[in-house]
Amino acid sequence: MGGCALALAFANQAMAGSFDETMGKCLTKNANTRDSAVVMLECTADSGKLTECKVLENSAPNKGFDKAALCVADALPMGSKTGTVKVPMRFPGGG
Repeated sequence: MGGCALALAFANQAMAGSFDETMGKCLTKNANTRDSAVVMLECTADSGKLTECKVLENSAPNKGFDKAALCVADALPMGSKTGTVKVPMRFPGGG
């Protein structure tokens, strides 16, 4: 299964492990893990969650990576960050 690398760092390793599992499920459900893509989301961060996400850029349209990125965003821990945030995601493919 191909992984998904986010341009974000995680402070809690246990949370990161669980999050990696969620990323894998989102990718497998929505896109071909052999393909690669870069997706940029814009979301509202509040209370540790992302809401109202929309896709700004998708390097592989019609291949499901937009849906995979939105699925990942639902589980992305945001800590105390609030306001509008851009969330870059890179799906390297190859799996």
